[in-house]
This record gives sequence, structure tokens and C-alpha cells, in this order.
Amino acid sequence: MYTKKIYFSGGDFHELQEVFAHLPGVVTTRTGYINGEKEVAYADVVSGKVMAYMGVEVIYNPKKMDISKLLDILFAVVNPYVPDGQGKARGPMYRAGVFYTAAEDEPQIQLHLNFIANRGKAPAVGNAQLTVNDPNSNPQRTRKLYALAEKLQSFQPAEEEQQDYLSRNPDTLTYIDFAKLREYVRF
Repeated sequence: MYTKKIYFSGGDFHELQEVFAHLPGVVTTRTGYINGEKEVAYADVVSGKVMAYMGVEVIYNPKKMDISKLLDILFAVVNPYVPDGQGKARGPMYRAGVFYTAAEDEPQIQLHLNFIANRGKAPAVGNAQLTVNDPNSNPQRTRKLYALAEKLQSFQPAEEEQQDYLSRNPDTLTYIDFAKLREYVRF
């Protein structure tokens, strides 16, 4: 079976793993540390001693799940306009991001992020081809997209106790409402 890999960050990596692990076409997921400075451990990343993004590796079958659906799901649960994480998971290690390994994926990722960056900001154009009420001209109304799109430099799988954490600890409080997500995302 032909598979591809993509890496996502944004908020708690346990939650991201739970989001992607049960999607049709997703073969496997692993939590880990993306583009880390060196070999890292959970305590070093969480404390900020070592810079790495906490995220999830998603291995998927592109014949059953495409990258645009994966990106839609990521940005349904991760706010790309927040610079430092989601919910209680705050800090640069929790920043939203998409990390790719295949150069062919970069244009689609960039297009998706460009769409998100400009969502809801279309200017009104009058009959004389003049732009009126352009929301882009008011800096107070513009949103800044903080989500990253980068080529993957390194991925280090997280420790065994960090893998499938929410499956093993279902009573853990989460920022993501999984019942609502499963109701919303139907394939």
C-alpha cells in the first residue's frame, strides 16, 4: 500500500493524535517532537529548555484521504490565528504548523494557508472597479496567521508513555470536544 507522511502541530499532541488516529485513510499516528534542536525529552520541550514543536506524525493512504481534508480537520481543531498554542497548552512549542516531507505537498499547503489567512476578508468592488470598504486597509481588522508551513527537518517520536495517551486515559480533560468533532466530521 502506498502511503504518505505529514506532520502537524498545534496545542496538545495527545489531542492531535486522537483527532487523526481514527480517520478513514489514516494508517497510523505517532506523537513526537518536530524540528527539534537536538535529541529531546518531553520534560525538556514542555519546560522550554529545548525548542521543538510538539506534534503528530500522520501516515495516510492518499487514495483514501487527501491532504486538503487533513488540513481542514487540523484547522477545525487548531486556531491558526493564535501564536502560542490552544487551550491550556501555551508556549512556542505548541504553535500550529504543517510540516511536509514531499515537495509536491508544499503548493497545496501554501494555498490552504493562504485561503485561511484571507478568509472573510474579501473587499467589495464597485461598478467603477473601485475597491470600497477594503478590510485589508484597516490594520485593526486584519488577522495575522501564525500557523507555520515548513519542510520537515527532523521528527523524534515521543516516549512510549506519550503514545496513544488519550486512548489509555479516556477521562483526561481535553480542549477539543471529541463527541462534537465526531458528529461534525463524517466521511
